[in-house]
Amino acid sequence: MTSLIRRSPSRLLQVSDVLLLLVALVWGTSYGVAKQALAFYPVLGFLAVRFGLTFLILLPQLRGEGRKAWAPGVPLGGVMLAIFLCETYGVLHTTASNAAFLISLCVVLTPFVEWRLLGQKPDARLLPAVGLSLLGTWLLSGGIELQLNLGDGLMLLAALLRALLVCLTGRLTAHTQVPALALTAVQTGVIGCGCLLLGVSTLPGGLPALPREPAFWVGTLYLVLFATLFAFFVQNYALRRSSPTRVSLLMGSEPLFGALFAVLWLSERLTVQAWVGGLLIVAATLWTSLLRR
Repeated sequence: MTSLIRRSPSRLLQVSDVLLLLVALVWGTSYGVAKQALAFYPVLGFLAVRFGLTFLILLPQLRGEGRKAWAPGVPLGGVMLAIFLCETYGVLHTTASNAAFLISLCVVLTPFVEWRLLGQKPDARLLPAVGLSLLGTWLLSGGIELQLNLGDGLMLLAALLRALLVCLTGRLTAHTQVPALALTAVQTGVIGCGCLLLGVSTLPGGLPALPREPAFWVGTLYLVLFATLFAFFVQNYALRRSSPTRVSLLMGSEPLFGALFAVLWLSERLTVQAWVGGLLIVAATLWTSLLRR
């Protein structure tokens, strides 16, 4: 299998694209799962449990070559901590449509952050795909008026931080052979410890006792195994084989999968405008794959 992948770079790129789309699917469902878990436990405690469990599972990856992950993993984990705090608190203070639109601005911001940090001017052929992704996300979320509240501001900041994370990951790991699982371990450890410290020091009376409701633990384990372990490993893996702009475009299909999850699992109804927006997002991802070939 390894020799086959080495002889066929195009096949390796296709596998990377499929894995990124699977991550977008998982992350699309994660909003509803996280909201259910947050009904039983505060934000900081929930994030501490989620990423603390992930870190314990991945702790053996930090032996041997995995020690190289500490240098890039700590600053990247700090950025990810800020992202998850902004996203989770942002969703609590704004509407779902506003959150979906604003977080997807990451797709538009990434080429410019990449240009600023890496000195790589965006390929003009990717700009129409960026426009399609942005327009599709706007239609999918139903359109919003530009009246930013606290939650909108937090989601906008999270989108900027997502773009920064994509570029920083490529920059900090470009000249090192850091195992992807080890890097994920350090990142999740930083997030878990950061949320635990914030919860103990900022919440009145500290963090409450862990909930006993099965729904909390089922949702948390789903997020640990799929939305965290699987997703972060794939993202770190794919960034070595693709540009930050293309990664962000593929991840831009996340709102479409979130809408499908809402329809099939939560029995929500979407307008024709929303479905048109979803198709535009799919068109943007296909555009990116064709340009890659």
